[in-house]
Amino acid sequence: MTTDHLIGKRPLRHVRQAASKVPEVTVYFWIIKVLTTGMGETASDFLAQALGPVPAVGLGGIGLVAALTVQFAVRRYVAWIYWTAIVMVSVFGTMAADVLHVGLGVPYTLSTPFFLAGLAAVFALWYRSERTLSIHSIHTRRREAFYWAAVLATFALGTAAGDLTATIGLGYLGSAVLYAAAIAVPAVAHRWGNLNAVAAFWAAYVITRPLGASVADWMAVGHGRGGLGLGLGPVTLSWTVAILGFVGYLAASRKDVQRDAVR
Repeated sequence: MTTDHLIGKRPLRHVRQAASKVPEVTVYFWIIKVLTTGMGETASDFLAQALGPVPAVGLGGIGLVAALTVQFAVRRYVAWIYWTAIVMVSVFGTMAADVLHVGLGVPYTLSTPFFLAGLAAVFALWYRSERTLSIHSIHTRRREAFYWAAVLATFALGTAAGDLTATIGLGYLGSAVLYAAAIAVPAVAHRWGNLNAVAAFWAAYVITRPLGASVADWMAVGHGRGGLGLGLGPVTLSWTVAILGFVGYLAASRKDVQRDAVR
């Protein structure tokens, strides 16, 4: 699903600038997005166990700031830089949700709507300021800041939502099945209904988070919790290798560079 038709009337120079900071929304985009969500979930838990919650959150925060600093510094989309930032948002977004639940004792029934309200606020401020939420319109620092604020909010929301469904009886595998079905809804509504491309994109973007996280958790946790018992470290490593493979392919092939946006 893309939003190309929403920018058809924009000046050509704006289209080129917008295409330079974000990847084209292709099947590769969605595959890597799901992989980063799962890897971020297990990596966050692995770091918290290995280092302790406070050092893990501190390290995650430093990594996030460093990755976003590089992302904002470049003038065009670079696969390795962009997806590194997404990975760090995934790791830190998981930590943000876990801090509320584990550290402060906030139940998922409260943290999920809290992060949903936060995401809605980001979208409201973004649209009020820029009159668009299209990822193909990001050609200023302000729009890029709104974009990454929204991305961070979606990861925190997805983490809380995934853990909520997993702990109310569905388990991790049941949650994965639920979100796998749910992600088809915005695609169908956009293709055969009246849901516009921007809304469909962001709806699917949110759902990928609990989908990937539920699958990764199911692979990592022990049999007593309904999982495969592969462990946090091995799952994190295997998903990282898969991410590196796909991003390396895109960096070499440039299949996700938005050349079509300049038609």
